[in-house]
Amino acid sequence: MITQRLESKLSELPTDYAERVYAGVLGKVIGVYLGRPIENWRYEDIQRTFGDVAYYIHEKRDRRLIVTDDDISGTFTFLRAVQDFDYPNLVEPWMVGETWMNYLIERKTTLWWGGLGNSTEHTAFLRMKQGAMPPKSGSCAMNGKVVSEQIGGQIFIDGWGLLCPGDPNGAADYARVAACVSHDGEAIYGAQVVAAMVALAFEERDVERLVRRSLEVIPEDCEIRRVADFVLHDFRAGVPWRAARARLDHSFGYAHYAGACPIIPNHGLVLLAILHSRGSFDEGMKIVNTSGWDTDCNSGNVGCVLGVLGGLDAFNAQNWRGPVADKVLIPSADPGRCISDALRESYEVVNMARRLRGLAPLAPKGGARFHFSLPGSVQGFETPTASASLSNSGGALDLTFRLKAEAGTWTFIPPGHIDFVSGYQLIGSPTLYASQRLRARVAASASNSAAVSANLYVSRYHENDTLERMRGERVSLQPGESREVEWTVPDCDGYPVAEVGLETSSTLDEDHTVTLEWLDWDGTPNVTLRPRRGRMWGRAWAPCLDRFQHERDGYGHLVQDEGRGLLIQGGSEWTRYRFEAHATPHLAHQIGIAAAVQGLRRYYALVLSEDGRLRLIKQLYGETTLCETVAPFELYRGYDFALELDGPHLRGYLDGALVLETTDNDRPLLHGAVGLLVESGAMGVEDEVRVSPLANP
Repeated sequence: MITQRLESKLSELPTDYAERVYAGVLGKVIGVYLGRPIENWRYEDIQRTFGDVAYYIHEKRDRRLIVTDDDISGTFTFLRAVQDFDYPNLVEPWMVGETWMNYLIERKTTLWWGGLGNSTEHTAFLRMKQGAMPPKSGSCAMNGKVVSEQIGGQIFIDGWGLLCPGDPNGAADYARVAACVSHDGEAIYGAQVVAAMVALAFEERDVERLVRRSLEVIPEDCEIRRVADFVLHDFRAGVPWRAARARLDHSFGYAHYAGACPIIPNHGLVLLAILHSRGSFDEGMKIVNTSGWDTDCNSGNVGCVLGVLGGLDAFNAQNWRGPVADKVLIPSADPGRCISDALRESYEVVNMARRLRGLAPLAPKGGARFHFSLPGSVQGFETPTASASLSNSGGALDLTFRLKAEAGTWTFIPPGHIDFVSGYQLIGSPTLYASQRLRARVAASASNSAAVSANLYVSRYHENDTLERMRGERVSLQPGESREVEWTVPDCDGYPVAEVGLETSSTLDEDHTVTLEWLDWDGTPNVTLRPRRGRMWGRAWAPCLDRFQHERDGYGHLVQDEGRGLLIQGGSEWTRYRFEAHATPHLAHQIGIAAAVQGLRRYYALVLSEDGRLRLIKQLYGETTLCETVAPFELYRGYDFALELDGPHLRGYLDGALVLETTDNDRPLLHGAVGLLVESGAMGVEDEVRVSPLANP
């Protein structure tokens, strides 16, 4: 059995651990965004079209910079096995496999859904769906050597190295467990080396020693070791990187290996770029992206290693961070986590590492969603005002402006992404809803010559997917004054909130600075989720089913041809609420509603089956019936469902009557989104559904 080695004691966390993790995460996402527009290009074509790829080239290809990408989504999604299995001392392959099956929306998110025998990850997903769990799902014995030794073993692996600063053996153990879900053989060795390099980058400054030490975690007689020795030999011999790349292509290039994206040439290129960068993030990005092949994957791995190695100073030579603005998209069956940012994901990793070591989690500024605590962080905030600028030099967001300005960050799918399809669908729910209470601390610089005014705002989608702004109360700030402001987001008439931000103004035409020290909201919203004109109300639902044509039907038809489908909306932090919907079975095995939804294999549901049973069930990597009763099931009859999540206590209502009640004391699910459920058939949901917080006990 493949497991994490318990005898490898978890390393202590360095004093600058949070900042170095943040640099690693930034390096990963910058690398992916830089390499994505030329993915699978040849070196010769890149040189002819762009020359050296030394900065973002997306606009030259009429591409977006911030996109959904498997390298990012997989990295931060699959790592959640640690959280979901309660920070285990022993991480086993089946746990990571269950994490795949819980969060992946089939043929929609995270993976390249290239089909059985073509996409290694899709092949492994299908194996698990058919019951073959890891390591069998990714094994050479089941899938063949060519499929099992593609690049995917290493592209999702950086986060496991971030958990093990200074401990390459521990990182390699984690990597083996994670990679065997979908890969085998050389692909696992490649994953182990990449994870070991990330771990070693916390303490090793010499890139050659870093590479050599990382190779100690794999056998000496494997192909990954052979390509690594080849690259190291040329580096030690002083062969320039372009000539070294050509020699790598000649001896280990794609012509030598079958499959869509073999690991050996790409792994060799990752090592080559790290070595020839000599620790420079800029040089590493230029080499790995100019060299071609799987540029976004390779660039993401190189970027993470060099980010950890150099810390946040690694990005200072060029404006790498400005265009990215920390923005990260992570679509999954936990849709409230889709709209994220590099700082938020970094603290997720940091707190996983702390919990594994028995340390209390870090919660900067009281755990505020936007806290800007690390140097340069903006957490997705940008200003469209030409005469304004944003900066962070002291752990807060400074907005410098003349006369008036605004700075905001997206809380849902941005307007520019409504029609955009990048190959990996952007599926997510809003992070902010009507009725939730915004809280923020704002301050006026002591150097301001006069008072300034400030207010919070949100933008909601409206008819024809246009944006409509709503503003909170305007407050006056004297020079040097700091105030905490609050505002409840008003009713949005069923439309999703797309943006939150800060507006400022002054009557004097000179420079002023207002600081946003933190911004937060919490609590379960009190909202009616009704169909509205435009597409974005429907895009707020994650369609984990075969058909949801909201633009035409509203909630009229939810269809799952085989098995169980869910339509999910909300945040994983929602607690203590009542969820209501009026649903009609058209032709279905069972229908119902779900609460505490944390993916496709973690939720409670109230379900009515065609055999006349009404059940409260718990789905936690397998289904358990908590309680049940008899209830009539009639096709095309409407039923009023309501499910209350009250800590571990559950109450199920049918047609206004409390019919089922129970307490779950065995690993209860205390928080999560809501969902509409249909199994093997079609269901209609009339007009609107409702979420409302329970009264305080």
